[in-house]
Amino acid sequence: MDSKSGSAESIYVPEAVQRAAKILVVGHFAVGKTTLIGTLSEITPLRTEERMTQAAAQVDDLRGAPDKKTTTVALDFGRLTLSDELVLYLFGTPGQQRFVELWEDMARGSLGALLLVDPARLADTFPVIDLVETYGLEYAVAVNSFDPYSQHAEDELREALDLLPDTPVVFCDARDQKSSAHALITLVRHLLTHAS
Repeated sequence: MDSKSGSAESIYVPEAVQRAAKILVVGHFAVGKTTLIGTLSEITPLRTEERMTQAAAQVDDLRGAPDKKTTTVALDFGRLTLSDELVLYLFGTPGQQRFVELWEDMARGSLGALLLVDPARLADTFPVIDLVETYGLEYAVAVNSFDPYSQHAEDELREALDLLPDTPVVFCDARDQKSSAHALITLVRHLLTHAS
């Protein structure tokens, strides 16, 4: 039976699992964090999506996502079993500035962060980079390519985001499982390099 179907067998972590690792999926408002976690999670992800109201129109900038109708108001959560003994927990942060208070608790115990970026809204990424660095998290940048025909060169993105030379940059499509997994693997390899 498919693990996303919610059967009792699939929602519980197998008894053999002895270790868990926590990764944050971060990025600005409407960049694809909820989508990426849903794409990768082996269980039905926990989502705290709420309908956007007229009150949010005063604070949420919809220029980059005019069709967006819901937004994460607390977190997204997904799970990925990596081996018989190891499980990975994915925590997605909300992208709006008014939810920054959640970051301290979410960052605690995290191995690192996968930073999703929309190349059409790079300026929105700087506050998120500041938060990731404030909490001392290693990170990799995953450029969520909404339009594959308008990809910027990696060196252009590195310069625009003022990234350190060893910060990994990977292009992905948060809707595609293989592409999203590649972005996550890039982060894990980066974390392993810095753990040595």
